[in-house]
Amino acid sequence: MNLLNTLFSIFTKNLVSIPILQPVIAKLLKIPVIKYIVALILWRPAFAILIFPGLVGLMLALLIIIWFERKLTAKVQWRYGPLDVSRPIGGIIQPLADGMRYFFQEVIIHRDAHKAYFIQFPILSFIPALLPILVIPAGAVVAIKTPYAVPFIVAVIALIPVIILGIGWATNSRFAYIGTVREAFMYFAYEIPFIIAVLAMVLTYGSTDLYTIVQKQTIPGAILNPLACLVFFIAVAMATSRFPFEIPEADQEIAFGPFVEYSGIMFGIVMTLAYEKLYLLCLLFSLLFLGGWNGPMIPALGDLMPVIYLFIKTLVLMGIFVFFRSVYPRIRLDQALKFSWSHLLSISIVSLALSVALRVAGVM
Repeated sequence: MNLLNTLFSIFTKNLVSIPILQPVIAKLLKIPVIKYIVALILWRPAFAILIFPGLVGLMLALLIIIWFERKLTAKVQWRYGPLDVSRPIGGIIQPLADGMRYFFQEVIIHRDAHKAYFIQFPILSFIPALLPILVIPAGAVVAIKTPYAVPFIVAVIALIPVIILGIGWATNSRFAYIGTVREAFMYFAYEIPFIIAVLAMVLTYGSTDLYTIVQKQTIPGAILNPLACLVFFIAVAMATSRFPFEIPEADQEIAFGPFVEYSGIMFGIVMTLAYEKLYLLCLLFSLLFLGGWNGPMIPALGDLMPVIYLFIKTLVLMGIFVFFRSVYPRIRLDQALKFSWSHLLSISIVSLALSVALRVAGVM
């Protein structure tokens, strides 16, 4: 009991401040058992991990964006299922039916697969997908505050393609190998321009601390260095297999690429991996180029205000990326590589030079 009281006193010193809900929170903190749970959830590091940008924010973004992608593509391409099935409730039955299928469908492990790794790699994919959440701030809400947030996020996100390569190898299927090799090629295509674009913004702001970067964005980064913004935007589309760069999966050619042999809940896990990566990269894009959680002051919301602003910006960005499925055809792998190693790399180098010029001119 003394331990619980000690933890309770520690938590209450660093609670999320929400003035509009403060009377309700104050009453809940007086109820004997519930007060410990409420204090834990509203403790800023726990709030960042559990609510936003953590698990609740991630799951909510995935649910909204997968539904939005289906509905938007259905309207543009006149797909009967998502457009007309359960129209009065927005076609929500289809994604719910898919979720039920993933949960209750048998997980089949074919006899040629490397069984242990076949199961382990999809589960390991959660590590690089969730670790960056620890250092992504939303105003005062952050799990671990570090001045090295940007390099940590970029380094951990760069591990996701390694997991995908492991998934393709563990599958031990010729069709999965094709998708895996394509993933490797795409990784080499976008990673260098992506890192240069991030480095350009780090040079522009003179810091790798996301708090400093957001505070200095009286002018959004997208206006200060539009070339870095363009490179980052295209690299995100390539990194998350958004059209026209949906090359590793290519469902008409190799039927979901590295993940072709997965079924049931295991397929559900690997299928959402690209969306999880999109969520993280859109969060980083918002922080580097769109002012992060900056927005009109709403005092009644307190610490929820930056959370809401950052979530809305992230969700809008994700909506733009999934919109590409409706209007763009897939390009060939060689076209993507040629574009990346010529045009995209050149623009990223120019963006880096622009950032150096901004620092020398003392713009920031």
